[in-house]
Amino acid sequence: MRRLLRNPVRLVPFGFLAVILLGTGLLMLPGATSEEHYTPFVTALFTATSAVSVTGMSVNDTSNYWNDFGLAMITVLTQLGGLGILTVAALVILVVSRQLGLRNRLLVQAETAEFGVGDVRRLLVRIAATVFVTEAVMTAVITGRLWGTYHYSPPRALWSATFHSIQAFNNAGFALYSDGLVAFSRDPWVALPLSLGAIIGGLGFPALFEAVREWRRPTGWAVATKLTIWGSVVLIGLGFGYLLLAEWTNPYTIGTYDAAGKVLAAFTQIALSRTGGFDVINIDQLSEESYPLFIVLMFVGGGSASTAGGIKVSTFFLLAFVIWAELRGEPDVTVGGRRVATASQRQALTVALISVALVVSGTVGLILLTENVRSFAALFEVTSAFSTTGLSTGLAPQLPEPGQYVLTALMYIGRVGPLTLGSALALNTRRRLYRYPEEQPIVG
Repeated sequence: MRRLLRNPVRLVPFGFLAVILLGTGLLMLPGATSEEHYTPFVTALFTATSAVSVTGMSVNDTSNYWNDFGLAMITVLTQLGGLGILTVAALVILVVSRQLGLRNRLLVQAETAEFGVGDVRRLLVRIAATVFVTEAVMTAVITGRLWGTYHYSPPRALWSATFHSIQAFNNAGFALYSDGLVAFSRDPWVALPLSLGAIIGGLGFPALFEAVREWRRPTGWAVATKLTIWGSVVLIGLGFGYLLLAEWTNPYTIGTYDAAGKVLAAFTQIALSRTGGFDVINIDQLSEESYPLFIVLMFVGGGSASTAGGIKVSTFFLLAFVIWAELRGEPDVTVGGRRVATASQRQALTVALISVALVVSGTVGLILLTENVRSFAALFEVTSAFSTTGLSTGLAPQLPEPGQYVLTALMYIGRVGPLTLGSALALNTRRRLYRYPEEQPIVG
């Protein structure tokens, strides 16, 4: 216990686990379901883990299985999970920077536009304000739309708008409708606020705060901010174009929409599928060529210190710069006129390879535990769970209990794993007073 207290980063997995177990107990109560019966432990655990890890994957029809109390619990768990992730990420950065020594602390501060150690309270207030103001604006716009156009009663419109706004900003994917948000795929007053909220929540507070503060000087952004902001633009742009072309004539997704509807639905689905998890078009009816796109986008995820999952945009594009420098024979990896530290390159490679190993292991485990499951469907579900995205081809509800436990474990690992691993790698930096003779083994 003393070792845990000396290194608060190690408390993160236990904190999330405690909230998950509390949520599981509450969701097992008969008063949480529509039919007022006890929820099986595996179902309650899966749902609580999905909510706290801001995944949004479900093994039942959320809108029909849970009553108002159950849906309120899911909402609270999602909000706690999102706020907890942002808060913990902020505190972890502060703790890591304080323990890295003066030189490395200055590097971290330069790369993350970080607050000083004495500004913890101000930092947390800004994070909370960003969360609640963004969610409030989204809720106000969507409430007005549901009330004025869809003739919802004011309480119902407010509840639906609040629920989905919280889910979108926290990059979770629970919905109050059996078909997700397909009914609103061509409504810009619902689709765009949710898309923008998911993008803002998925950028991460270091990149978001610096981009807002230095919006007139993007060339002066820190490397981490540049990788996150411009990397997200590239992923959304390329994903949008690819999905639009792949699904343009598919009558089961957007093929029957007019041109404007196709553009809006494709953009919204890409914006919400990187880690958001909402179904804006029927995921189980996608063209075969669209599934690899979603797997890649889910695996990459969003920004560091955000509500998004995945290996993170900055990690992905940093590795791309590493490969580019190696192909060109450059001695250093440079991004925007800055040389990237070798330690950061190694950490990015470590996170990516461990994540690949977890996804592959989870896919193999799911195939072995489930009869007659297609390997591609298993890979999609596992990637969605590990990246805390929540998209599903419909396989999750059909899985036996062992398969559901596999996805539950992946959601938990995918949520706390990258944060804990990244901070542990940073804190594990040490100096050695000697070096072994160098040798170059044959590669390839």
